[in-house]
Amino acid sequence: MKSNILKTGALPTLLLAAWMPFTAQADSAVVGAVYTMSNEADGNRVLMFDRDLGGKLSPAGHVLTGGLGSGDGLGNQGAVILDPANRWLFVVNAGSNDISVFRVEAHGLTLIDQESSGGQRPISLTYAHNLLYVLNAGGAVGGSDNISGFHVAADGLLTPIPGSTRTLSAADTGAAQVSFNSDGDVLMVTEKATNLIDTFTVAADGTPGAINTFVSNGTVPFGFGFGKRNQVFVSEAASGSVSSYHVGEDGSLSTISLSVPTTEAAACWVVVSNDGRYAYTTNAGSDSISGYVVGFDGRIALLDANGVTGNTGKNTGPLDMVISSDGRNLYSLNGRSDTIGVFAIKDKGGLAAKNANIAVPATANGLAVR
Repeated sequence: MKSNILKTGALPTLLLAAWMPFTAQADSAVVGAVYTMSNEADGNRVLMFDRDLGGKLSPAGHVLTGGLGSGDGLGNQGAVILDPANRWLFVVNAGSNDISVFRVEAHGLTLIDQESSGGQRPISLTYAHNLLYVLNAGGAVGGSDNISGFHVAADGLLTPIPGSTRTLSAADTGAAQVSFNSDGDVLMVTEKATNLIDTFTVAADGTPGAINTFVSNGTVPFGFGFGKRNQVFVSEAASGSVSSYHVGEDGSLSTISLSVPTTEAAACWVVVSNDGRYAYTTNAGSDSISGYVVGFDGRIALLDANGVTGNTGKNTGPLDMVISSDGRNLYSLNGRSDTIGVFAIKDKGGLAAKNANIAVPATANGLAVR
């Protein structure tokens, strides 16, 4: 069922009250935007930042999601995502158990839909081929963990896919992330509390098959990123390491590189460079980012012998990351300093810190960039 705000005609009024336009004037140097969500319990907001040619960010207002945040940490990756064409921004509302969809405008966002997530405490989203899947960490609030899917129409509206809800390996798995593989026909989920990685094949009608479970190489599998040729790189928070795997068409998971240490503490969030040559993980316990060189076959090796490719700053606690569409900049959401950091990605994968960190609310969660 579509949200009441769409049925009652209340949406224009809501948007007039909620939308704050970009504060920057039209400028040829502004090439895109970075988004995060406030995740505030009394009303979730999408925070917008202009992105200029050099990767620098400047605050550009906010938009209400129409839902509620959790007001606390979600232990997740993928709460805010864009579709590949940058038409739609999808955001979880963990406190009200729903998903908000925004149309991406040249200078802002317009809320167009809000749907039940098909479970409790939605924390992670993934999109492929006009399908959107959500990971619900309901076990953390007395329910059960599951995934649930939606068809995304040409106008961005969501329709739940009948029979798409699947439970994870247990009621409360410490679920962290859901993502489609490179081809968009397999879903993968990490379970922190059980040390398991789940996969589901996805049929042509968008429905997932039965769950396949695999034991993680390292302890506490957390964030992950897909590279080329269905290679996936998974952080292992307790082990302080990253493993690489190949995901088969049947959902099988085979190890390529086994738990390569970062030398740092609490490897949690993972992104892969646009060309697939490098993978990065934030080390929340060490205020650093570790880079890995990715071989054609998916084997990984530390980019820097000491495991430190980038420093986010003392007491920053880096969490989520995203890489700009031009592949030149990496952005980190820093959970202890409540900032977004900016790095230039150098020719051989190194990171160079750029402008001063941008302030965000203490509850901020998720990052997306266009």
